[in-house]
Amino acid sequence: MNQARHLRFWLIGFALFAMVVWVLAGMLLPFVAGLAIAYFLDPSVDRLERAGLPRWTGAVVVLLSFVLVAFCFVLLLLPLVQAQAVLLVDTLPHYAQVLRERVQPTIEDLVHRLSPEDVERLRTAAGEYAGEAVGWVGRVLRGLLSGGLALFDVFSVLFITPVVAFYLLRDWDVLVARVDGWAPRQHLSTIRAQAQEVNRTLAGFVRGQALVCLVLGLFYALGLSAAGLNFGLVVGLLSGLLSFIPFVGTLFGFVTSTGLALLQFDSLWRVGIVVAIFIIGQMVEGNVLTPKLVGDKVGLHPVWVMFALLAGGSLFGFVGVLLAVPVAAVIGVLTRFALGRYLQSDYYNGAVDSP
Repeated sequence: MNQARHLRFWLIGFALFAMVVWVLAGMLLPFVAGLAIAYFLDPSVDRLERAGLPRWTGAVVVLLSFVLVAFCFVLLLLPLVQAQAVLLVDTLPHYAQVLRERVQPTIEDLVHRLSPEDVERLRTAAGEYAGEAVGWVGRVLRGLLSGGLALFDVFSVLFITPVVAFYLLRDWDVLVARVDGWAPRQHLSTIRAQAQEVNRTLAGFVRGQALVCLVLGLFYALGLSAAGLNFGLVVGLLSGLLSFIPFVGTLFGFVTSTGLALLQFDSLWRVGIVVAIFIIGQMVEGNVLTPKLVGDKVGLHPVWVMFALLAGGSLFGFVGVLLAVPVAAVIGVLTRFALGRYLQSDYYNGAVDSP
């Protein structure tokens, strides 16, 4: 009965947490983003503190350095992205014309082989499916934007997030000690062990995967740009960013860049160079970057990460995407802990008498 009461307590706590996130999802983005930045930068502040620098000074130095690097990165890329956006507007009609010239003969040949009734049914079905696809994309984008920026526009997020990150960095050790003081004393060692496992899993995945995304984004952007592909910079950077979701970034970049290469280049060997860039990138990621930077012991399976990100985005918008990996790490650690206890129990070993 005591165990059932404890389980009910934690289930109620989790339900209340999910309800709070659901109700306040529209205003949580700067706070969740600040928490993520503070968690990411906390080891650097700890090193400065061990070197003799006051905690608040270390937080200021690390946070200002992070903001400065991000600002310089955006400042450097903004003119290039803007130039490629202008190029996209100029070349889009040409791409549409090329696509029509290449696809239209195949469509006309197919139409001649079909009866008028079949052609009309295909036209009607294509119109319905196209409308449904556009509506679905619109609903997803609207949900992400409204769920993440319902009460705060971009400027308010930019102002509030650094403030939240600073206070969390300054008081991080105090907050951790306070939460540790709230843990039930009879299970303190177990809770601390699981919390350390969650931190190891989360830090190993988030920090390692962020470095993987950065390296891949730069590799794809530079490689595609050197290959002469229009919009190669934007496609490469987006591919690196989306690589946080396993396989999605590479798939997006491969399909998009190959399609653009087929429209832009007349020589197949130039298209082959674009394809080779992503094959090399995938090989380097799988054999070098992920094993070295992320490791194979973080306990987060790629399918589980994809499910968590999609589920978080669907339920809570962009806030859900930010919370997806931490929640997935906690659930994964607790599931492995419960499975370990089960494998050591009498239920598994058959020592419990059947009724």
